[in-house]
Amino acid sequence: MSDALIHNIGQIVSGDFAAPLIKGDSILIHDGVIAAIGRELAAGAGVIKISANGGTVIPGLIDSHVHPVIGDYSPRQKVVDFIASCVHGGVTRMISAGEVHMPGRPTGAIGTKSMAILGAKAWDNTRPGGMKVQGGGLLLQAGLTAADFEEMAAAGVKHLGEVGLGGYHDWDKIAEMARWAKRCGMTVMMHIGGASIPGSDAIGAEHAIKVQPHIASHLNGGPTAPSLADIERIIAETDAALEIIQCGNAAVIPRILDLARQYGALDRVIIGTDMPSGTGVIPLGMLRTISWVSALGDIPPEAAIAMATGTTAAIYNLPAGRIAPGLEADLVIMDAPIGSVANDALETLKIGDSPGISGVIIDGELVLRKSVNTPPARRQLEIGS
Repeated sequence: MSDALIHNIGQIVSGDFAAPLIKGDSILIHDGVIAAIGRELAAGAGVIKISANGGTVIPGLIDSHVHPVIGDYSPRQKVVDFIASCVHGGVTRMISAGEVHMPGRPTGAIGTKSMAILGAKAWDNTRPGGMKVQGGGLLLQAGLTAADFEEMAAAGVKHLGEVGLGGYHDWDKIAEMARWAKRCGMTVMMHIGGASIPGSDAIGAEHAIKVQPHIASHLNGGPTAPSLADIERIIAETDAALEIIQCGNAAVIPRILDLARQYGALDRVIIGTDMPSGTGVIPLGMLRTISWVSALGDIPPEAAIAMATGTTAAIYNLPAGRIAPGLEADLVIMDAPIGSVANDALETLKIGDSPGISGVIIDGELVLRKSVNTPPARRQLEIGS
């Protein structure tokens, strides 16, 4: 079902922080790509029609911070199919922050390089529940060379996992490796806050300013938040994206957003989960964090959705994350849940609740109807009407 028309849409959320709402009631999909957005678009022969029945359509959510292994299994929490379950929470793409929970994970330069290449290639070949996973988040180790980064980039490794995660803390060398990664076109994410896995250490503003990562990971704690003084320095003295996660400190979120607002940096905020972790596996983690950002941080819900879609896509140079012609047709149809005081999905997020999902589309294919994880949407999609 790569050619489809979604019509009778109540609201279209663009995923673009600067212009988060789109006027229109229809989205036309051709060959898995968004072809047009407008009002009362016509469907040609053979195009499947999906009525949103007044519901809201948003881009598929992009979880900017996940720790998978190989396959849809978490040895950390001993659960299976957690990635496919997140599709039921509106997530269509995940970014690995490093496969740190891999049983027997190899260390050393050769081991970490091999693991990154394996992760990148393995996740290119599997999509649990339709989920796209950008795997192979490289974890830095002593002994890596500039030539290693060139080899990994050529093999499909697109980003570094959390810089500073683990036992390697030669910060001058780490900063040099980050520069090698950037020259190879890799995105650099960096652990911020208290220690997490054994061997790791507390990492704050001084380290981030030295490394200058693309992403200051879990700025609200992974799980322990840094000081507000460190958060402010990272906002002021780096250009890094400011990541807010589910498995962190919820009380710090409004403070981060206030500081970002003060520095004109709200367009740098992105959203992830940091699961699986000691906090657990949370299939609705992205929706819950979007609602926290909106309800607790006084952020319009459509802007909070952009933080979880288009802003992350831009950092990773992904052809998705926004509803625009030429981009991948990864879309979520949602509405206020039955019994909510809200009138639509955006109002639901604004009051701190999770909307109901009636459909998830990935590359133009309807991969999910009636989420088993969200409450039921008040208005359900209909096919062929």
